[in-house]
Amino acid sequence: MPSKTIYRKDYRPYPFQVESLELDFDLHKEKTILQAVMRLKRLDSGPLHLYGDDLNLISISLNGKKLFKEEYKIGENDLIIENAPDSCEIIIKTELNPKENTKLSGLYLSNGIFCTQCEAEGFRRMTYFPDRPDVLTTYRTKITADKEEFPVLLSNGNLIKQGESPNGKHWVLWEDPFKKPSYLFALVAGDLSLMRDSYTTKSGRAIELRIYAEKGESSKCSHAMEALKHAMRWDEVNYGREYDLEVYMIVAVSDFNMGAMENKGLNIFNAKYILVSPRTATDLDYENVEGVVAHEYFHNWTGNRVTCRDWFQLSLKEGLTVFRDQSFSQDQFARDVKRIEDVKIIRNIQFPEDDGPMAHPVRPESYEEINNFYTTTVYNKGAEVIRMQQTILGVDGFRKGMNLYFERNDGKAVTIDDFVAAMEDANNVDLAQFKYWYSQAGTPQVSVTKELKNGKISLFFKQHNRFWTTSALIRPFHIPIKIAAFTPSGEQLTLPKTLLELKHKEQAFDLDIPEDSIISLLRDFSAPIKLNFTQTEDEQLAIMKFETDGFAKWYAVQNLALNCLTNGIKNQGKIVLPEKLADAYRSILTDPKLDKALCAELLTPPLFEDLAALCEVVDVDLVEDARTNFQIAVANAISEIGLKLIEESWKNETHLMTTQAFASRRLRHIVLSLLCKADNALAFDLCEEQFYETKTMADEAAALYILAASKHSDKREAAKDSFYTKWSNHDLVLDKWFAAIGSADLPETLARIENLLSHPKFKFNQPNKVRALIGSFCFANHRQFHQKNGEGYAFLADMVLKLDLGNPQVAARMVTPFTRFRRYDKARKDLMHEWLVRLSKQNLSKDVSEIVLKTLAT
Repeated sequence: MPSKTIYRKDYRPYPFQVESLELDFDLHKEKTILQAVMRLKRLDSGPLHLYGDDLNLISISLNGKKLFKEEYKIGENDLIIENAPDSCEIIIKTELNPKENTKLSGLYLSNGIFCTQCEAEGFRRMTYFPDRPDVLTTYRTKITADKEEFPVLLSNGNLIKQGESPNGKHWVLWEDPFKKPSYLFALVAGDLSLMRDSYTTKSGRAIELRIYAEKGESSKCSHAMEALKHAMRWDEVNYGREYDLEVYMIVAVSDFNMGAMENKGLNIFNAKYILVSPRTATDLDYENVEGVVAHEYFHNWTGNRVTCRDWFQLSLKEGLTVFRDQSFSQDQFARDVKRIEDVKIIRNIQFPEDDGPMAHPVRPESYEEINNFYTTTVYNKGAEVIRMQQTILGVDGFRKGMNLYFERNDGKAVTIDDFVAAMEDANNVDLAQFKYWYSQAGTPQVSVTKELKNGKISLFFKQHNRFWTTSALIRPFHIPIKIAAFTPSGEQLTLPKTLLELKHKEQAFDLDIPEDSIISLLRDFSAPIKLNFTQTEDEQLAIMKFETDGFAKWYAVQNLALNCLTNGIKNQGKIVLPEKLADAYRSILTDPKLDKALCAELLTPPLFEDLAALCEVVDVDLVEDARTNFQIAVANAISEIGLKLIEESWKNETHLMTTQAFASRRLRHIVLSLLCKADNALAFDLCEEQFYETKTMADEAAALYILAASKHSDKREAAKDSFYTKWSNHDLVLDKWFAAIGSADLPETLARIENLLSHPKFKFNQPNKVRALIGSFCFANHRQFHQKNGEGYAFLADMVLKLDLGNPQVAARMVTPFTRFRRYDKARKDLMHEWLVRLSKQNLSKDVSEIVLKTLAT
């Protein structure tokens, strides 16, 4: 499908103000009638342009007069009235079929529950409207539905009226007093269970808290409720932001394209980010619930009260809110470990995005399909750009900037420039150069050399970006680099500056420290850059030993491991583990001062993407051979200590859901995984014992992933059968079973997946199932997906086409592995290219077409 390119430079304010909007839904599964009444006032010249997508228009009237077809123009995606009065009331009636809405955008049914998803452009799938984020208005929403089948009727704001209707129906009227854009509208109707609580704000207001879920699931909402209260308190303490409505509602649904949606006062969540219990959810699930609940709540101010002028400003709300939820999670859990987890997303997902055909700035200049720009660049790199501003301005300076940002912009739709201006004005600084982080695509490459001047150390920095193809395009980034230095004995030295601000393409810094000092750069991952700073093995080991910054310690271990792995690549995948590195791994396990969760991160080998990024041409088998042999070598080095740790940890397992218990299990699981990778018989016995006897899903799922990928078919099949028998009626838990099978590095995995596509528990129209089974194979099972016979590529192409017919957003996400085809060896590259060409000749959605065509063109 040919797509129109939208450009940031073409933005124009909407020529009408929508003074109010009244919506009246008469809900039926296959024939919902929606009447929309909007009152408009002209602000500028021009036609009245309303957006619509796949709508069945019943009627339209202007100031009480029904319009005939010749009085308006309907295009493929819009409705235009050329000579609308300066002040007018428009009434539009549309007919919707939620049951057949497989795109999960607009109004649809999820397991018998009506729900909506309006971001980015879902509102226009319900009625014709100026569906753009800078059009803010108040909403009154009436919902009528069958009372027995849909006893709960919800929308944004406060419930002001409700009543009975004839024929067994009932109705409610919701009013949201705060102006909002259409993407924040929400509606839910169904037979739902409810968990209630309350929260008292810092000013003494009592807020009613409600979490709705499908029948029988409300007992799994307790953790989400506590997370919500933690987030509300945290936002008051750290940002001075208080909740504004009388009630805050969350609804958990089974079918959802994303993680959650911050609709004003009525968040709609993918059930996996709400419903947890110790027996059905892992420790990571618990942490994710806390983070996602906080993220959506924080949007109330960074996204809802202050929203985006246009979708090019998406990172204004998403990058900022990701930063806020990351900071919150650091305060709730292991701070260093959370930081490392966030860095892994940047290094393993965002950096490849920057290096690929879909590379774009944090603030893009153009797009064809906005859904394709809900990316790690906009979200996670955007969060790093916010974090850098806090680093440069200091915590207090950043808070001053945030206060001014809210003060100036509450109730407005604004831009990234407005945000940076608040930071500048509150701190009397110039951030003009810093804004290149928003406008330039690509990951800065920073190389550092150490020079000696009169016995003292100077550092010489050079920065480069792959998009600086001509001198006219060179715009150096303002890069904050945190630094520490240590004596050879481990004493931390006092530096003139602990933050170096790199502002030039080439720049030197004199440190005034002895020449034998050990330097630690990029502490806390203070900028999203690729750092090239050559250090000896002994220097990196010293950083691992002496650093107090968790990221810097982890980064040193990763670099040591990657040095070993790259040598293995040169040696046909064979690994020789240096004895000093083996000693380092053993010391990690025996250091009583180290947090166990951090120990687990230090022991976790580099991921496929870490090593692939260092290869000029990626030979998948060679990379995976090196990684496997490295894990075996580490396992053999720690086997005695590791077995003892597993036994003691399992013996002392508390089955509690606390940060300490999470850390203990996390460490046990990584050690168990390493030893089983080395086919340690005792480790496999302990793994099976954990699998069959545990009382937590954290232990059970960790053991399942190990056993499901085991070369021991008896252990593998017994574990999979046992897990399925136990959990076959638990939808979210079963996703773990599908994912364990899809990610297993076994020759028969693809055939198993193809068989499971017709399994009665696999739902092709449920994004969670698609991500669990198909996504785990295509994104995480590198060796099997990239088999040289090309069967993995043919499978993915087939799945993309099938998904694209019903849910283009999910289909577009699934194309991602193909976008990196140029970095692989010729045989694989040619096969992927062939499938991309075949895809390009199909009648694709604009979501998928944009990605396929850009990949082929780059």
